[in-house]
Amino acid sequence: MQHLHLKNFERGNFVENNSQFNELENKLKYNFKNRILLKQALTHSSWSNESKNIGVNNERLEFLGDSVLSIIISEYLYKKRRDLEEGFLSKFRAEIVCEPSLAKCAKELELGKYLLMGKGEELTGGRERDSILADAVEALIAAIYLDSDLNKTREIVLKILKNIIDGVLSGLIYRDYKTKLQEVTQKMGIGKINYEIIDEYGPDHNKTFVISVKIEENIIGTGSGRSKKEAEQSAALEALNKLGIIK
Repeated sequence: MQHLHLKNFERGNFVENNSQFNELENKLKYNFKNRILLKQALTHSSWSNESKNIGVNNERLEFLGDSVLSIIISEYLYKKRRDLEEGFLSKFRAEIVCEPSLAKCAKELELGKYLLMGKGEELTGGRERDSILADAVEALIAAIYLDSDLNKTREIVLKILKNIIDGVLSGLIYRDYKTKLQEVTQKMGIGKINYEIIDEYGPDHNKTFVISVKIEENIIGTGSGRSKKEAEQSAALEALNKLGIIK
């Protein structure tokens, strides 16, 4: 059944006209050999549900794109910032590949206007919703990867995310993970959180702090940093990772 839906999907119109199709490719500076991959990357599940093309959407591509994006950014940070320890590399990667960053990238590409979306979803602001836009970016990355190779995908990813990567590495983009963790734990009703220094090392002028964040006596995250504040933020980020809030 899904095979038949996919055949109908392949024969259908991509968007209103090919000029929009070409417009997005021009922004990416990449021409798809298999445009069906691009169409699928831009197909939200609400469209497939309304058109009864069940299962024909960008969710599988999103799954792949998440991994492709992670390896590209991990490799870039590993090579670019040889001064950083694992904890800081993880922190920067999380800030670059998180939903707000990917949604910002999507808005710069005006990705929302290209999406195939159900009428109900569109009427409730789906084309501007961060979660939908971020998912579409991941699906688009997967589509490029499948249509080309990792080298080409890397080139495009580092180009479309350049402003975000530069902002994160320069400190211009900074997220308050402590506040986010506080909000999450309060909403979940799982107890009060507190931070505790568990280690510190190095000379006074270049000290590194290691801090844990706990709920009651249970450690839910640890982090290190050149200041207590930085270490607390790193610990909160790890806790949010473990809770599945930030990946």
